[in-house]
Amino acid sequence: MKNALNVPYVIVTKPIGAICNLNCEYCFYLDKKKLYPDAKNFHMNIDTLEKYIKEYINQCAEEITFIWQGGEPTLLGITFFEKVLYFQGKYKGNKKILNTFQTNGLLINDDWAAFLKEYNFLIGFSLDGPEFIQNKYRKYYDGRGSFKDVMKGLKVLQKHNVDYNILTCVNRFNAKYSKDVYTFLKDESGTIYFQFIPIVEKDSENTVTEYSVNALDYGDFLKQIFNKWVERDIGKISVQIFDVVFNIYAGLGPSLCIFQESCGYALALEHNGDVYSCDHFVSPDYLLGNINKSSVKEIVYSEKQRLFGDAKKKYLPDYCVQCPVKFLCNGGCPKNRFIRTPDGQNGLNYLCEGYKNFFSYVSPYMQFIASEYKKGVHASQMMKYIRAHRYQFDI
Repeated sequence: MKNALNVPYVIVTKPIGAICNLNCEYCFYLDKKKLYPDAKNFHMNIDTLEKYIKEYINQCAEEITFIWQGGEPTLLGITFFEKVLYFQGKYKGNKKILNTFQTNGLLINDDWAAFLKEYNFLIGFSLDGPEFIQNKYRKYYDGRGSFKDVMKGLKVLQKHNVDYNILTCVNRFNAKYSKDVYTFLKDESGTIYFQFIPIVEKDSENTVTEYSVNALDYGDFLKQIFNKWVERDIGKISVQIFDVVFNIYAGLGPSLCIFQESCGYALALEHNGDVYSCDHFVSPDYLLGNINKSSVKEIVYSEKQRLFGDAKKKYLPDYCVQCPVKFLCNGGCPKNRFIRTPDGQNGLNYLCEGYKNFFSYVSPYMQFIASEYKKGVHASQMMKYIRAHRYQFDI
């Protein structure tokens, strides 16, 4: 999601925990409900909600982003988010607030869409591709595919002109269908904002799951989409990872946490007030505290969280430090740094080969695009030149 937060951290809020109306096979969060075996329900209570909103606003600068995820947050109902807006209005003063909201779209109806539009929520909408791809892993608990119901929800958002972007999980299956995915999203999704998130998960035996994307396949997936984007869609379609690489070459730095040198700026808040170092590290080892017992400030600026963030750079393997695309990757997400380097050192990113392949391939293009952008050259002229001179860029 785009965010406008002017503080050194964000909090991914899970007011319904891991409860969801889909049973996506690759979802890393569904099992998190096992952390709370005695929970009678997973709805964030009003006192916890108010304390969180009040303290988060007090810690933030003039623009504040609240990120609502799950599980599936629509299961809480509109009434819950009316309370969210009430507390935000009570404590915001002259500050500007943006709410972002990740959904699978199943419960989106006219009432939900009208509410989201009226209060300017920015929606992240989960969609993995056309029907044969979406239904591969994104299923109901009874095994039915979700595609038709998800598309109904998407059409309702479109009817009400709600702002949204598409989050596509790239897994071992749809990584083989990059052209199908990109064409479908361009033609059918109704938006120009896309994110392609790699699925990398391990099972109880610490083995990479069969649905996790292969590293080289992920790199090839991005390259194939980039080939279409660079000749036809610069300035028309926003692909998050392409935007990130461009920003780095334009001198703006990495705008995505996984490519920053250090970590620890995106924490996770569970339904009961527990705060974890990151929503990919929701486990007892990474529990920082509970906002009902400590202040938000004490938790997010704790020594434990600082050490978590510093570890990304501190334990970066020598192989990565010497890598020619290290300035783009910085080792990637710590969650995925569990394989060995060629010389046997721990901490290499599982996606390394794919990232290196992709970054090396796009670098000459991105250098050219960034240079032309600084000169004020229009995107259409960049694409025209690239189409005529591809041989200068391909490596």
